[in-house]
Amino acid sequence: MAKSEKGKAAIYKGLGHPMEIVEYPVTDPEPGAILVKMRRANICGSDLHMWRGDVDLAALGQPLPAILGHEMIGTVAKLGQGVTTDSAGQPLAEGDRVVYRYFVPCGRCKACLKGNDAACPNAYLTVVNPSEPPPHFRGAYAEYYYLMPNQTVFKVPDDLTDEMAAPANCALSEVIYGLEKVKFSFGETIAIQGAGGLGIYATAVAKDMGAAKVIVIDGIDERLELAKAFGADEVIDMKEYKEPYERSARVKELTGGWGADVVAELVGFPRVIPEGLDMLGNGGRYLEIGNVSPLKTVELDPAMLVISGKSIVAVALYTAEALKKALDFLSRSKDRYPFEKILCCTYPLEQIEKAFTEQDKGLATRTSIVL
Repeated sequence: MAKSEKGKAAIYKGLGHPMEIVEYPVTDPEPGAILVKMRRANICGSDLHMWRGDVDLAALGQPLPAILGHEMIGTVAKLGQGVTTDSAGQPLAEGDRVVYRYFVPCGRCKACLKGNDAACPNAYLTVVNPSEPPPHFRGAYAEYYYLMPNQTVFKVPDDLTDEMAAPANCALSEVIYGLEKVKFSFGETIAIQGAGGLGIYATAVAKDMGAAKVIVIDGIDERLELAKAFGADEVIDMKEYKEPYERSARVKELTGGWGADVVAELVGFPRVIPEGLDMLGNGGRYLEIGNVSPLKTVELDPAMLVISGKSIVAVALYTAEALKKALDFLSRSKDRYPFEKILCCTYPLEQIEKAFTEQDKGLATRTSIVL
């Protein structure tokens, strides 16, 4: 890589400061690392939380500025010394499209040693690290991304488009891992709270896992229609079922009076948790993924869990295996579901503030920055 080459990045300086486009020097990858030329970076719900200030990085002690974004796809620009294959052993060369985990588990904590690196408390989250120190490119909203040594990376199958593969390393991998973690199994029923990116993928994955019935809850017509296209057996429109008890009663009606075997919270509002727990049948499992904003609370009646034998399973990250399964799922399902409809709008890097604003206002469901 020429020493004079630079790459653009949208940097986040904190609340009240619009993201700015700056240039950083592009450095060669160290041994074991990979320099990626970005192709597409999506705006995930957690990115919106940080941009809005629901998650205040400065208040949490994170050094700024930083490059946000973690749901992405790119091509190999340069391989560091010793890198010849991806994490599945497939040959890797410059120009190959890749997706990767946006975090690096420590490999040494109790969780990692037990084989549960998705629960690593020391995982290096590249997206919340400062962009000023080299190699600068730690987040998705930039022309380059620096893959660290030992960071999980997979070559993207040729039969997948960028639009299909870009969300694999966040939304899709997370719901695959979450549904496995909550032990969702063939013939069970599931109610999904929220038909955003996570909810749509969860709908398709649950059907692929043999769900007897998938029920999706949302209040936006376009999302409910998309949920049907991705396999939802029933949808509950919040404009029709306005109160939590009405929605809960409807889920029980649709499950023969019992309640769902699994309910997945994928909308990101703490207030929906009691409602979701009430939708569960006895012995049911509640999958919590959506709430990533710290210090947001909700009141619960723990006796409701104890008496009914209900449990809560929470997931933030995912395993390397889940990302590989996500790519395999996309390849075998690409003709079954309209994956291209999940991403509705594209913007250049220079219009990133507009992209965030329009998605935040609900003018776009899930947007992409194309680089």
